[in-house]
Amino acid sequence: MNICIIGEGLTSLSLAKSLIKKKINIHIFHENKISKILSNRTIGISKDNFDFFRKEILKIPKSNYWEINKININSDKLEGQNLLKFEDNQKNLFYMVKNHELYKILKREILKDNYIKFKKIRKKNFYDTVLKNEKYDLIINCISNNNFSKKYFEKKIDKDYKNLAYTTILNHTKLKNKTAVQTFTKVGPIAFLPISNTQTSVVCSLDVRKRTYVDKDVIRLIYKNNPGYKIKKILKLNSFKLSFINLRNYRYKKILAFGDLIHKIHPLAGQGFNMSLRDIRALSEIIQNKINLGIELNTSVLEEFEKKTKSRNFLFSNGIDFIYEIFNVDKKINNKILSKTLKIIGGNKMFTNYLIKLADKGLNL
Repeated sequence: MNICIIGEGLTSLSLAKSLIKKKINIHIFHENKISKILSNRTIGISKDNFDFFRKEILKIPKSNYWEINKININSDKLEGQNLLKFEDNQKNLFYMVKNHELYKILKREILKDNYIKFKKIRKKNFYDTVLKNEKYDLIINCISNNNFSKKYFEKKIDKDYKNLAYTTILNHTKLKNKTAVQTFTKVGPIAFLPISNTQTSVVCSLDVRKRTYVDKDVIRLIYKNNPGYKIKKILKLNSFKLSFINLRNYRYKKILAFGDLIHKIHPLAGQGFNMSLRDIRALSEIIQNKINLGIELNTSVLEEFEKKTKSRNFLFSNGIDFIYEIFNVDKKINNKILSKTLKIIGGNKMFTNYLIKLADKGLNL
């Protein structure tokens, strides 16, 4: 069995690692080598996904992740009060990892395996050739701007948030650092995500429709909304545009669209990579069932994957978009009615427990 994966990002490598464990030959094709992954980008992985990752993909060393056991959601309209508060005395809520560290560990482990090969796309007719190549049972495309994406996967729901996400890492004095804090401000949400007792990742998503921001503006917002860190240093800021995408069709012949190509969401809930991990689990289970039954891998795998995940991904991603729009409306209103209403709703323990499960497992409840 042979599978071609196009793209060598974190989602591609995670998928490849899960498949080579099934003794499937994987060829990863890439157009250009990934430039240095930004060291100030981090990922939050839910408890359920983290357990899956460590069991079925890679056992991340303890030194490369950080446990979060509490989340506070605030609004600058209700200074000193929590809108929502999430904690589970029985387990951690999620785990923080640095993108570049996880990528480096994952690729190092993959390169040890004889079932995988990395190949650079050199010929202009590569995409036509690989589609006709009978050697590959399936082709999984994880790139959103290549020939396959432009030709076969251009129908989508696409929304530009007109937001820029600024990321950095704070160096601060040592403290017990297990609580993530997100504050919704008049210019957008800002999240403080612990990655050690002396470092905290910051993601600040700002509305740039009416104004632009320079680094000094972002640093000022960080200090203004600082939940209590004694900051020693703020590392270099990086930024990227935010958008919402829901692909209308996941497959064409033996090609499967995957990762950010099929869904892209606002980072306010930290669910982007978590959605991709749930997709990896779904695809892995479908393929394993075929192997167990002695059935060859063909387009039926893609059909089953689309049927199993498409509606679920659509509902979940639109739910995140709805949350964004609620707070987007709230920041434009000069009163505190909506914030106070959310605080009352957030006081319901059953409601917050449901949200914890939803963030942990998605719609696989």
